[in-house]
Amino acid sequence: MSTSPESGTPSPEAVSEVDRAAATLALQDAVGAGDLEGVSAAIARGADLEVRDSDGRTPLVVATKAQRTAIALRLLEAGADPDAQDDMQDSAFLYAGAEGLNEILAATLARGADVSSTNRYGGTALIPASEHAHVRTVEMLIATGVPLDHVNRLGWTALHEAIVLGTGGPDHVRVVRALLEAGADPELADGNGVAPRALAEAYGHTDIVAEFDRIAGT
Repeated sequence: MSTSPESGTPSPEAVSEVDRAAATLALQDAVGAGDLEGVSAAIARGADLEVRDSDGRTPLVVATKAQRTAIALRLLEAGADPDAQDDMQDSAFLYAGAEGLNEILAATLARGADVSSTNRYGGTALIPASEHAHVRTVEMLIATGVPLDHVNRLGWTALHEAIVLGTGGPDHVRVVRALLEAGADPELADGNGVAPRALAEAYGHTDIVAEFDRIAGT
């Protein structure tokens, strides 16, 4: 059986449809069980990496949502699509970004994930990462060139969500600082016409207000 030198997967012509179907079922079972060896074996047998379950999830999305990092990395190495979205519009890239799963996130980026892709709220990965104060994740996403001022369906950017849905604590302050220093627009109002600094004042996030003033030089 001929194989791909990069991923160790068999060439498509070498796998019969029956063998592929059996390998694909084995892959889904192995991902569900957290069986890395089983995943590798199924991949080597020519499993369909983009098969969907009843929730529209690929094996990569299943592994990512279960935080089975080694399995997610193996699937990405084999060529799984980092942008394939399930019925909730979550992809491995978007979910890893939102939940701060940085090792998986880095691997999806290395495999060419679309940093402008959006979730069910119409937001990029940067927006929930900022909301959840995943500081390192935010830094990683900023470094990719993700749009800093993308507005989701709620009328919020990453900066707005870090303020409105954040705690105002040290990690949210660091997120706001990172966004502002990267060039996020400090004057871009939310859907109600309120600018970020005014939002921070309204929510009593004094340390975040101080960040706006520091950036502005006041």
